[in-house]
Amino acid sequence: MRIVQATLEHLDLLTPLFIKYREFYGELPLPDSSRKFLENRLSRKESVIYLALADDEDKALGYCQLFPSFSSLSLKRVWILNDIFVAEDARRMLVADRLLQTAKQMAKSTNAVRMRVASSVNFETAHKTYESIGFREDTEFKNFVLPLDED
Repeated sequence: MRIVQATLEHLDLLTPLFIKYREFYGELPLPDSSRKFLENRLSRKESVIYLALADDEDKALGYCQLFPSFSSLSLKRVWILNDIFVAEDARRMLVADRLLQTAKQMAKSTNAVRMRVASSVNFETAHKTYESIGFREDTEFKNFVLPLDED
């Protein structure tokens, strides 16, 4: 397996995984809108996306997407791991681990103070994977969400 930083040339490989990620969380596939979303993030350099590819073919095994943020307290960059998804037939092949390690190295190379990730409270498999590379549950801050589409 090889990990590459996705570019616009990878949209055809990336979009089906992104759609599966959305469906995993109960969203409609919306293939055209999904592709456009990814295209905008990549062309505007608004996110960093890593793609896991099979060694011997252009088959996408998984991806992760990170968005930049900043910490006013530390005066440094923070990376938000917003998406991570592994194709069903590639699970238990350490794809997520490789993607996370690559993201961690990128975060370190940009002098970030930390990476953040949010996970469904009952998704124990993801929690164990995050903890295995050094993520810790935040006990200092409680997070809140303000839905803006419900007003």
